[in-house]
Amino acid sequence: MFSKLLIANRGEIAVRIARTARSMGICTVAVYSDADESAVHTRSCDEAIHIGASPSSESYLKIDRILEAMRSTGATAVHPGYGFLSENADFAEAVESKGWIFVGPTPDTIRRMGSKSSAKDLMEEAGVPTTPGYQGDEQSLKKFELEAERIGYPILLKASAGGGGKGMRLVESKFDIEEALASAKRESRSAFGDEKILIEKFVKPARHVEVQIFGDGKGEVVHLYDRDCSIQRRHQKIIEEAPAFGLDALVREQLLKAGVDAGKAVNYRGAGTVEFLYDIGANSVYFMEMNTRLQVEHPVTEMITGVDLVEWQLRLASGEGLPCDQTEIQCSGHSLEARVYAEDPYKDFVPSTGVLESLKLPTRVRNDCGVEVGQEISAYYDPMIAKIVVQKPTREQAINALKYALSTTRISGLETNLEFLGKVLGGESFLTGEVSTSYIEDHKVTLFAYSMPSNFALASVILYRMDHTSLETKDPWDCLKGFRLNDSSAIISWLKFSGETLMAKISADGRNYSVKIMAHADSEARRKGEQMECVNEFKFSKISCEGSEYLIKADNEKKTGAVMPHRKGVKVFEGDRNWDVTFADVLTCSDSSQSIEGSLTSPMSGVVTSLVAEIGALKAGDVLLTIEAMKMEHKIIAPSDGVLLGYRFEVGQQVKDGDLLVEFE
Repeated sequence: MFSKLLIANRGEIAVRIARTARSMGICTVAVYSDADESAVHTRSCDEAIHIGASPSSESYLKIDRILEAMRSTGATAVHPGYGFLSENADFAEAVESKGWIFVGPTPDTIRRMGSKSSAKDLMEEAGVPTTPGYQGDEQSLKKFELEAERIGYPILLKASAGGGGKGMRLVESKFDIEEALASAKRESRSAFGDEKILIEKFVKPARHVEVQIFGDGKGEVVHLYDRDCSIQRRHQKIIEEAPAFGLDALVREQLLKAGVDAGKAVNYRGAGTVEFLYDIGANSVYFMEMNTRLQVEHPVTEMITGVDLVEWQLRLASGEGLPCDQTEIQCSGHSLEARVYAEDPYKDFVPSTGVLESLKLPTRVRNDCGVEVGQEISAYYDPMIAKIVVQKPTREQAINALKYALSTTRISGLETNLEFLGKVLGGESFLTGEVSTSYIEDHKVTLFAYSMPSNFALASVILYRMDHTSLETKDPWDCLKGFRLNDSSAIISWLKFSGETLMAKISADGRNYSVKIMAHADSEARRKGEQMECVNEFKFSKISCEGSEYLIKADNEKKTGAVMPHRKGVKVFEGDRNWDVTFADVLTCSDSSQSIEGSLTSPMSGVVTSLVAEIGALKAGDVLLTIEAMKMEHKIIAPSDGVLLGYRFEVGQQVKDGDLLVEFE
């Protein structure tokens, strides 16, 4: 066994690899960029070495910097994790040319399978069924238009050089292909340094299923069963489970055999994943691609098999053979994983950057996390905060366990997909297994529906506001305690939930409170300055308070509401739901986070990649410009019909969250 391992990655996967390596007695070395100087993964290893500036192109993607880090620290092996250089054949080749060990497949395998185009050609030769499409070298718009017509719309444009949903676009008609192709090429070039695109027929309804394989590099390949990764946004997985549910025995047998055959076709070495599209209507599977690395969702496979895939990787890399044969690999129970991202599902999943003000992860379940309170989630890297993984004897029990785990998770300082994940898990179609890759689109009415805050949430915020405001201002009129000559004690608090301004009239008698919630009937009533109407009236009692968690009795129920500082206000949690709250100004009934009227501000930090719209009249929904953040391209669209008066930034310029982008009238 080698004695020192360098982990050429960051975040939760670097922490996870270090955990297994150190348990095996292997000394570990972390690498870090300027942005990651104090990151968790740097302290999870025995040593840490700086490799460059914050952009990944100047640090984690720099082969020479990684090689120099290995030389200077005396590391004789490198684990690439996933992303960055994990599927870079030149990197693997450079490592092995130095006489060091690359923990992964051979450079030849990575090169052959790293291109989706050549991989599909190879699989067709091996007799593995593939999705109809085009993967040729000619990349002109005219050629793509002709091939798309031949295949038939809708189609998927996919980056040939990578995965993770980057460089992927769904094209519904010939009128959309020009813009989609240009955008896919830009994103692919940025993420992988290669703008080659292929076309695949878009199969609907379909599920995304995959097989975890492990090979010894000498022709022996085993599978560790299958996974379902159909729940996706922006073509990226957010909920995965193992094994794939509801497959009949013949389809599962065909799937597992195809996965093993794909591995044998390239003498696969180490851990890899063969991804398939399962055509629900035809009850058949098609090869999509092979990921020549450890997958983000590998924990669900580890949970059902009891195998530590990283340990297997390290043992194989040190010269040992396959740890066991196929008959010894057993599947037990059902496992689910939820990826918790810093993003706003209600704004088209735009990444959310900022500092983690609070982070409380659930106990008694597996948490793979690489961040901590006080750490900045920047625009430079993937916005993942943690992976929460459960295993239970049945799928239903696993779903319930994951829902509960998510409901006890508390994160503030930036937006997350926590509530959205809970909605997906709670959907009737998900519970019955009626899922597909279009699940989120098919259920968008319920998944993206806004819910008004519950009485428990309102009560928690009111108590928090009184506890903190009176301490800060020392203003007796902000406090319900004390003596008043003229009337019973009462205060007014202005609250803003998701754009809805509310006035709370609060009176108290000991630990018992009465609340009237006032609001304008509509925006026109507010504009005219009409009186507010009472929209809700309730009573509650404060049972106890531990930190920022309030145990409240209301409506003959007892529930806990947790309130945590969040940007310019707070975030309140009640069960699996949460709401952002700002405390509006008493005089203007507005909070300071509103943008200038008639303008559009950036929803994230990033780089302007294109100015799409021309100065002049526009329609609602027209694309104004695009911004790249976290290696994904995001469209900024016109919120209504209007006139574009001018841009504030040029292509290539950096923008920050909240920057004014355009003048729009």
